[in-house]
Amino acid sequence: MAVKMADSDMKRNPEGWRIDFRKQPKWEYTHGLMMNALLALYHETQDKGYWGYVNAFADTMVQESGNILTYKLTDYNIDRLSPGRFLINLYHIKPEEKYLKAIKLLRSQMENHPRTSEGGFWHKKRYPHQMWLDGLYMGSPFLALYGREFNEPGLFDEVVHQIMLVNKHHYDSETGLFYHGWDESRQQRWADPVTGLSPHFWGRAMGWCAMALVDVLDFIPEDHKGRDSVLFVVDRVARGIVKYQDHDTGLWYQVLDLGDRQGNYLESSASSMFTYFLFKAINKGYIDNSFSASAEKAYKGILKNFIQKESDGTISITNVCSVAGLGGDPYRDGSFEYYISEPIRNNDPKAVGPFIMAALEAEKYRKMK
Repeated sequence: MAVKMADSDMKRNPEGWRIDFRKQPKWEYTHGLMMNALLALYHETQDKGYWGYVNAFADTMVQESGNILTYKLTDYNIDRLSPGRFLINLYHIKPEEKYLKAIKLLRSQMENHPRTSEGGFWHKKRYPHQMWLDGLYMGSPFLALYGREFNEPGLFDEVVHQIMLVNKHHYDSETGLFYHGWDESRQQRWADPVTGLSPHFWGRAMGWCAMALVDVLDFIPEDHKGRDSVLFVVDRVARGIVKYQDHDTGLWYQVLDLGDRQGNYLESSASSMFTYFLFKAINKGYIDNSFSASAEKAYKGILKNFIQKESDGTISITNVCSVAGLGGDPYRDGSFEYYISEPIRNNDPKAVGPFIMAALEAEKYRKMK
């Protein structure tokens, strides 16, 4: 299924920069997500078509000087860090100087990236004092991999610190879920005046967080003192999400804890992210095998409810929330009504990439059984 989905998406987007319905090239987290998924598939299958596709995208975006098309360091946007991970992995296969320069450029952003009073990375300079769950995936795996590959062990401490700040501020002990955003300043209209938290538990935000946790553990050394703290949060996330897994389909709702509320819907990007998280965490021994029934049910639910065969022989993934955020202009208030009002579309990379990775992990699990 991973191969079918990857081949289908490459047919839809013959050039990598076209991913995410782009008319012009842009350095974006969605491209990073897809390139990481395709490189994982390349390592599994040794099919050079996947590597070639990723390489062509990198060569479109990274100039000889190491500058990156459309990337602006001074925006201090943590989303732009995410594709740095695939660049490091590509550099391993094809060690070109321009890739190294681009990787170092992205790393340099975080030397002066604005932070909360406790050292948490702001989501973006234009979203001051705010930490979003999404930001964990955008920054932490890149920084952890960079720390391992370029001998900067202090980055392991940094990554653990970011995760534990989210665990401290975003976690809700009553539900076992994590809120989408936290505003230290309590100035945003979406922020609770006492806690600074956004009002709801958005599925994909928790999906980003979940994927970040299992991915950083690939790079943080076994003997690192903060590793157990990350494993604690992995267990916490696993217990929270299975509690709100839909009993009939094995999937998850756009707003996680309000499945019975009118307008809410089963959403494929969060469901794919959680499936990847659960299978990978089981495969790596981070959580015990008691979670396997939830993972299997989720994967079968995706295949039954979201995977659609097309007349040209390709497959699509349906029911993807196109985008959701907080604040900005027009203002996004984080209400239930807001989350269910964002457009829903097929083959958004935020579901395609995680589905490919979930399918790979599901296959690994079945081979290990």
